Amino acid sequence: MFQIIQNWLDRRTLERSTITSLQWAGAFDSLPLLRGLSADEKHGLQELAILFCHRKVFEGTHGLVVTQPMKLIIALQACLPVLKLGLQRYEGWVSVIVYPSGFAPKRVIRDEYGVEHHVQSNLAGEAWHRGPVILAWDEAEHSGIIDGHNLVIHEFAHKLDMQNGEANGFPPLHAGMDSIAWTEAFSTGFEDLQRKCSSGQDIGIDCYAASSPAEYFAVSSEVFFERPDVLQWHYAAVYEQLRQYYRQDPLARLA
Repeated sequence: MFQIIQNWLDRRTLERSTITSLQWAGAFDSLPLLRGLSADEKHGLQELAILFCHRKVFEGTHGLVVTQPMKLIIALQACLPVLKLGLQRYEGWVSVIVYPSGFAPKRVIRDEYGVEHHVQSNLAGEAWHRGPVILAWDEAEHSGIIDGHNLVIHEFAHKLDMQNGEANGFPPLHAGMDSIAWTEAFSTGFEDLQRKCSSGQDIGIDCYAASSPAEYFAVSSEVFFERPDVLQWHYAAVYEQLRQYYRQDPLARLA
């Protein structure tokens, strides 16, 4: 019964959308990685983006006003990973916080001896468990240009990873997916990338992925959608697991 009501509410939201064809065209033109979508996929992504903008609260910081075109650029990229999964994958949180540019939060970290250290790191984005997604607009605006880097997809991949707790590189898998095959593919790929990065090899995958299994999943997701040829060439097993997980095949789409 609840799902019937939700479907009805969603349909009303879609019917009442005031986004113009000119605004859609501008958003899609600024995101080359969407050009390979079929007409049906494009329509589905537009509907997800409308619902995403309706359900989430966009908050600008430091005087930044988040405009409708800005929302669309973020929403289209955020919804691409869940195009075949559904927007329910992003339930349980509300806010998308947008900084004009990179930010440097101050944090207190306790080491293994119990000593507290005050640290400040420069960041372009963050995803909090059961909390907001935080993005730097100057990075998000220029994501989606098929260069292998995508801040928005990276942070929303963390959100998918967090569905069963803290991010660890192991999101809830679909029925029929093999958890052993997932673990083997990602463990092997992660360890291989660590070795390559330690020896200074550049294979077109950001070495930030080698910092933890969670970051390996998020960066691999970026590359999966932006440069699937690179991921498939170096880590075919990882590409196959992500193809099954996202239920998409960007390699065929962006060929």
